[in-house]
Amino acid sequence: MDIRRLQAFVKIIDIGSISRAADILNIAQPALSQQLASLETAFKQKLLIRSKMGVTPTAAGLELYRHAQTMIKQLDRAMTEVSSGAGPLVGKVSVGLSPYSSGSTLSLALLKEVRAKLPGIILHLTESFDDIYSEMVMTGRLDMAIIHGAGPIKGVNFTPLMKENFFLVAPEESPFTERGSAPVKLSELTEVPLLLPPDYNFVRKRINTAFARKQIKPHIVAEVEALLTLQDAVAAGIGFTILPWSVASKIIVPGKSRVHELRSPVIQEDVSLCVPESIPETEAGVAVRNILIDLAKSMVMSQNWPGTQIMDT
Repeated sequence: MDIRRLQAFVKIIDIGSISRAADILNIAQPALSQQLASLETAFKQKLLIRSKMGVTPTAAGLELYRHAQTMIKQLDRAMTEVSSGAGPLVGKVSVGLSPYSSGSTLSLALLKEVRAKLPGIILHLTESFDDIYSEMVMTGRLDMAIIHGAGPIKGVNFTPLMKENFFLVAPEESPFTERGSAPVKLSELTEVPLLLPPDYNFVRKRINTAFARKQIKPHIVAEVEALLTLQDAVAAGIGFTILPWSVASKIIVPGKSRVHELRSPVIQEDVSLCVPESIPETEAGVAVRNILIDLAKSMVMSQNWPGTQIMDT
C-alpha cells in the first residue's frame, strides 16, 4: 500500500472535496480520482459518497480514514525518532485542552515547563469548542487531551486528574453580594438571568442535569460561549453565569463581578487526561504527559483553586 495514496485520501476527507484536495496536494484531479479508485479496488469497498456539496466518507471510508491517520502519524514519528538517534527528545506533541476547564488554565504552565525541560519538543496546543477531543485522540490527530469526564470511551484510556466544583459568577450589585462568603443554593437561581454556553457544551450539560435533579428550571436569557463576552456581560450586570473555578476566577472584574460558592447541590465534574488506546505513545509524548499530570497535581495542592480535589491516578 502506497503511503502517499493514504495521505491523499486523508486530505480529501479533511477538505471534503476532491478538487480542492487536488489543488492543495498539487496533483491533477483525474490523477487523484484514480488514486481513490485504486484504494476502493484494493479494499473492495466504496469509500466516499460524492454530491454537489463535496464528498463524505462511507462507514468503510471512515474506518480507513482512522487507520490511515494512525499509520501516517506513526511513519512521521519513526522518521523523527530514527533521524534523531539517541540524542535529546525531539518531535511534535499535540495536546488538546478543553475550553471551560482547568486544561486551558494549565496551558501556559505546560508550555513553560516543556520549553525549560524538553527544548527539542515542539508543543502543539489546541483549544476549540468545535472539536471532539476524545475522537481526535482515538484517531491519532492528538497525542493527548484534557477533557471533562472519566470515560469509559472505546479507543481511549483515561487518567483521572481532579474533580472541579462549579461556582456562580455574579455582578457586584446582586442580591447575593451582601451575604459575603455564604454559599448560594441552586433553588435561589430560578429567577436569576443566566448567561450559559449552548446545550452541547459540557458546562451546560452539567448545569442542566443539576437543575433537572432539583426539578427546577433555569432562567436562561442568552447563550454565550466567548469568555470575553461573558466576562463583560456579567460585569455590566446583564446576567449571571456558572463555571468551574479555574475559568470563573479568570473572568472576574474587580469591583464589578464576584464569585459565589454553589450548594444544594454542589455541581461537580471530573477532569481527566486521555491518550489513545491502540496507538503507542512516543517517548516525547510520555514525557509531556508526565509533566501535565504533575502540573495538575501541583496546582490543586497549592490550594489556589477552591473546589478542586485530587483524584487517584
